[in-house]
Amino acid sequence: MVNRGSQFTIHNLTDGIDFWRYERELTVEGYASICGVDEAGRGPLAGPVFAAAVILPFGADIPGLDDSKKLSEKVRERLFDVIITVATAFGIASADHKEIDELNILNATYLAMNRAIEAMKTLPDIALIDGNRSTGILCNNMCIVGGDGKSASIAAASILAKVSRDRHMTTMAEKYPQYSFEKHKGYGTKLHYEMLKDYGPSEIHRRTFELGVERGELRVN
Repeated sequence: MVNRGSQFTIHNLTDGIDFWRYERELTVEGYASICGVDEAGRGPLAGPVFAAAVILPFGADIPGLDDSKKLSEKVRERLFDVIITVATAFGIASADHKEIDELNILNATYLAMNRAIEAMKTLPDIALIDGNRSTGILCNNMCIVGGDGKSASIAAASILAKVSRDRHMTTMAEKYPQYSFEKHKGYGTKLHYEMLKDYGPSEIHRRTFELGVERGELRVN
């Protein structure tokens, strides 16, 4: 059994990916409500980190479901609508640039994940967390390294988080058109660095990035 706040990590899979393997094994162990949790936006220079939590009906048929990073924007947008329709419960939340600077990106990610879990109308018996650390997650949880490509629930969460953050940054592009956020979503692309060189950081750029520039650890040229 997994105790409240406890975690263990699964690193290996047998050949051939069964997207419902972990959900199936946990169901056999007696867990009735299993959610996948993933984030989007840990690496950008600007904007919030988003997280999503998703409980899917076991074995739900969602053609094309996969790690969001492997999917085109068009496919992610289509699957977003399918997932929120099929899901038993889902929650989407974020931690903004100020919280990232105050807490650091790891703890801000935990904050966004906890908010996403709490936003669901049904709280899970256990949460499947993408990655190898979950010490800041407040509910029962289990880490799966590379989980967004191994678990249907985590893959679904990765899509909701990615699409939600991309939409948010597209909205920010309207407020800060000089940075072209709609193109790079705040990530450190060549274009983004060029815009930073021309205009300096905006209100939504992470101060941790600015400090890196001041220390010479990051460059804007």
